[in-house]
Amino acid sequence: MAVSGSNDDPMLVKRRSVYREHLTAALGVPVKLYESSDYNGVIQALSSGQVDLAAISGGGYANVDAQVGNLVAPILTPRQAEGETGYYSALMVRADSPIRSLADMKGRSLGYVDFNSTSGYLVPRAKFREQGVDPETYFGKTTFAGGQTQAIMALANGQFDATVVQASGGDPVQGFTRGALQTMARGGFVKVEDFRFIWTAGPIPSEAVAVRTDRPQPMIDLVRGALASLPYDDPVLWTDIGQLDGSAYTSVNRDHYKDVIALRAADIAQRRNAGGRP
Repeated sequence: MAVSGSNDDPMLVKRRSVYREHLTAALGVPVKLYESSDYNGVIQALSSGQVDLAAISGGGYANVDAQVGNLVAPILTPRQAEGETGYYSALMVRADSPIRSLADMKGRSLGYVDFNSTSGYLVPRAKFREQGVDPETYFGKTTFAGGQTQAIMALANGQFDATVVQASGGDPVQGFTRGALQTMARGGFVKVEDFRFIWTAGPIPSEAVAVRTDRPQPMIDLVRGALASLPYDDPVLWTDIGQLDGSAYTSVNRDHYKDVIALRAADIAQRRNAGGRP
């Protein structure tokens, strides 16, 4: 199984361990984790068949879909107790910044997360265009941070004026209780009050558990069943690894990510027309 993310977050490390042990017990064979520090490592491992399954963002799955089509399929996505299966992209600045809106970002520097990030690149660029902002020319400078953690730390250190990160556990009106910023704050790396969200887009389909369809169907069925049953088989453990009470996995297929797939194809076309500028 391929996974990505920062090893600085102990909750994430623990969650990986639980999933590995739970799947090992369900499948009756040892499950090994291929851990990548970036999105592309997971994408290429899954596309090339080096791994059997992966936890992957919607934008990452869209990349895999473009490479290998139906050789990879999403089978599960997280569903919150309220029925939500999505999250938001949030444009974030430092609390002491004079920037208050997207309009204030004209000529300013923006740090994207990663080319394959849904909330940190793909969706915000599409929504910028819908609002009359050309992401190729509107900002003074754009760059890639390499991950959500890196984007937040770079913003904190003044390397750019704003970044776009994942936010969840709420909405733009009520505010958010989870996401990349809260994860960093839990680790003591930053303080939530040192940053502000000035623009949001969403909801965006949450990450998928995707499998290679050229693997044995009994294995795929066991993976689906094992992960889907975890919050019911051991609800205490489920919440102990940071999942919300009442949340679970729900079944999905390619159609759940069709809008993200279309956004990625459109963005690539736009970038080619603009000469490939990020």
